[in-house]
Amino acid sequence: MSESEPVVLDGASLTPEDVAAVARDGRPVAISDSAREAVRESRERVEEVLDGDEAVYGLNTGFGQLVTERIPARDRERLQTNLVRSHASGVGRELEREEVRAMMLTRINALVKGYSGIREVVVDHLVTMLNREVHPVVKSRGSLGASGDLAPLAHQALVLLGEGEARVSPRDTERSSGRSPRDEDGERLDGEAALAKAGLEPLSLAAKEGLALINGTQLSVGLGALCVVDAERALRGADIAGALTTEVLMGTTAACDPAIQDVRPHSGQATSARNVRNLTAGSEIVESHRNCDRVQDAYSIRCLPQVHGAARDAVSHLREAVEIELNSATDNPLIFAGDSVDDRASGTENVGVLSGGNFHGAPLALRLDYATNALADLAAIAERRVDRLLNPNLQEDHLPPFLTPDSGVCSGYMIAQYSAAALVNENRSLGAPSIDNTPVSGGQEDHVSMSAQSALNARTAVENALTVVGIELLCGAQAMEFVDDGLAPGSGTGVAYDTIRDVIPPLDDDRPLHAEIEIAAELIATGTLEARVERGANEPIV
Repeated sequence: MSESEPVVLDGASLTPEDVAAVARDGRPVAISDSAREAVRESRERVEEVLDGDEAVYGLNTGFGQLVTERIPARDRERLQTNLVRSHASGVGRELEREEVRAMMLTRINALVKGYSGIREVVVDHLVTMLNREVHPVVKSRGSLGASGDLAPLAHQALVLLGEGEARVSPRDTERSSGRSPRDEDGERLDGEAALAKAGLEPLSLAAKEGLALINGTQLSVGLGALCVVDAERALRGADIAGALTTEVLMGTTAACDPAIQDVRPHSGQATSARNVRNLTAGSEIVESHRNCDRVQDAYSIRCLPQVHGAARDAVSHLREAVEIELNSATDNPLIFAGDSVDDRASGTENVGVLSGGNFHGAPLALRLDYATNALADLAAIAERRVDRLLNPNLQEDHLPPFLTPDSGVCSGYMIAQYSAAALVNENRSLGAPSIDNTPVSGGQEDHVSMSAQSALNARTAVENALTVVGIELLCGAQAMEFVDDGLAPGSGTGVAYDTIRDVIPPLDDDRPLHAEIEIAAELIATGTLEARVERGANEPIV
C-alpha cells in the first residue's frame, strides 16, 4: 500500500500496523461512508433523547458523583465545555508526536463505530487535524485507565475548542519508516491559531460530545499498538542476534531441533527455534565443531527457543487484546437502537442509552504488564549472552577479553555490557501498575486499571529491550572478527554481520560506543535488519 494512500477508518478493521503507519510515517486517514452513516444515526438518537423528559446520564445530567444533577438545556453546551476544561489536568512530560497521533487516530476510530452520539463535524475536525499534522500538546500522566484516559484525551479535545496548545508540523516534513524522532517538531501555537493553520474554526460542543471525546482507552491502546509493533521487531531481532551469538560462541543448534519443540508445542518456542535453524543454515562455523567434546551449552544459548518463545507468546496475547480494543466502543454511556437493548436502558422507544464500563482499561493493563515482564526477560537473556561473549572467565578460547585485540590497554565492549545490565535492571523495576488501585471521584470510581501507566512502562521496556538486543548484535559481529576466516557463517547470520559492518566498523581500538549502540538498536527497531536478513537468507523471519 502506498504511503500516500489513506488508512480508511470504519470502526472495525484498524490494526497495530495501521497505527504505526499513521503515527510514525504520517499516513493520511479517511472515514468510510458506512462509518459516516453510523455517526449520523447515532447523533440522531441523541437528539431524540434530548427532546424527551427523561434524565439520561451523560446527555442531560452531571458526571461522576454529580450524576444525579439534572442539567437544563441552556447549560448543556457549557457543561460539555467545562468537562473538557476541568479534565485537562494532566502532568509530567509531554507526549511525543507519534504518541499523540496514535491517540488521535484510535479515538477517531472508536467514535466512528457509531455508539458515541457525536456529530460528524467533530469527527471531521479530528481527521483534518491528524492529516494536517496539528498535534495537541498532551501531558503524559494523569490517566488512571478508568473512566478511560480522561486527562490525556481532555488535553487533546481542548484544541477542538480553540483552547490549549498544539504543535503544527510543516507539511513538507519527510518521515522515515520506523520510530519517529524523540525531539518534538513543529511550531507551537495556541489552540485557535493551530486550528486556523489547518483551515478550521473552533467548535462549540453539543450535548454528550465532551464526554464522548474524553471517555475511552485511546492513550492506552494507541501506545499498546505501537508496543506490539516494536516488541515483535525486538523479538525477531533477538532471534537474529541470538543465532549470531550461538554461532560465534561455537554453540550447537541441536537444541532447536523440531523434535524437541514438537513434544512441547508452544507456538512461540517453535517459531524461535525455526528462526535460529534458518538463520544458521549452511553455517560452516556450526559444522566445524559438530563432534567436539562439549556436552551442553549454557542456558542462555540452549534455552533460547523456550525463553524467546515465551516472550513471543506474551506479546501475541497483547496483540489479541490491542486488535480488539482498537475496534471497540469504549466511552460511556453508549447509544443503541431501542430494539437492540432490554427495557432497563434509558432513552426512548427507539433509542437505548446504556451506562457500563467499556472505558475500564483492565483488558489492556493486565496484558501490557505481562508483555513488560516478558520483554524484561528477553533483555535479560540477551544480556547474559553478551556476558558470555565478553567475559574472559566464560568466553571461548578464540575470543579475546571484552572482544578487543589489545585487552588491558583497551576495554573493548566492557562498558556496553554495563549499559545492557542497567537497562535490564530498569525493566525489572517497572513493576505492575495494573495490580494497584486508588479510588477517585468521591469513591464512585473505586477500582481503576492504571492501563495508561502500564502502556508507558511497556514503551520503556520495549525500547530498553531493543537496545540490549542491539548491544548483543554489536558484540556478536565483533566476535565474528575472531572466527576462522575460512569458515562461512550461516545464510542469515552472515547477512546480519554484513548489515552491521555496512554502518559500524570493527572495534580495533577503543572509541565511544553510544552512537553505535543506537544505530544497532535502530536497525532492529525500523525493521531494516530483518528485511536485509530475509532477502539474503530467502527465509522469512517471523
